[in-house]
Amino acid sequence: MKKQTLFSLTVLAASSLLAAGATPKDDITTAAQKLGDQPNYSWRTTFVVPEDAQFKPGPADGKTEKEGITWVSMSFFDNKMQAVLKGKKGALTDQDGAWKSVEELEKEEGPGRFGAIIVRNIKTPAKEAARLAAAAKELKLEDNIYSGDLTEEGATAMQTFETGGSEHPTVSDAKGSVKFWVKDGALTKYEFKLKGNIKFGDNEFPNDRTTTVEIKDVGTTKLEVPEEARKKIS
Repeated sequence: MKKQTLFSLTVLAASSLLAAGATPKDDITTAAQKLGDQPNYSWRTTFVVPEDAQFKPGPADGKTEKEGITWVSMSFFDNKMQAVLKGKKGALTDQDGAWKSVEELEKEEGPGRFGAIIVRNIKTPAKEAARLAAAAKELKLEDNIYSGDLTEEGATAMQTFETGGSEHPTVSDAKGSVKFWVKDGALTKYEFKLKGNIKFGDNEFPNDRTTTVEIKDVGTTKLEVPEEARKKIS
């Protein structure tokens, strides 16, 4: 009996220590992982940029399946596009609505190559939230909202992007902050603000945007992908 009691007390003490060692960053990392483990979910992303910004993305809607296909609908200026991804493969609709693979787009000039960069840098909320949590200096929980500033290194990383080539953008004066909303251990929404000066090739421009991602239809999302798009990522 004494041994059993001692064992029980030891287990309780260890559990208390583990709980006490959990941090707000751990909470978000766990919530992001749980989201990624779901069979499917949807989300909506909105962007806020200054009125004089040259690049003004419209709202984007996404759906994803665990270890399956991710679909995103987005708009830039008056152009609406759809993208699909599976693993390292991706495809995008052109201005005529035809599907093209990332490899095909990279052989084009102008909008085609720009589209390839967009597809290469699409992240699901589960992966993006985990990156943001890792990039935060620390997170504080107040009024059911986790928030904090990003490190300079983290803010820089969040403003760089894959190009598919040897040339990569550089970022200076990088700053950022992030907020997460969690309900019953599930990530429901997050928002991050980024500022910096981005230089890519001969072009340099200021970046100042707020991105908000709202997660919905967890476990009930239906994802239908056109056969033409599936062929491009098979």
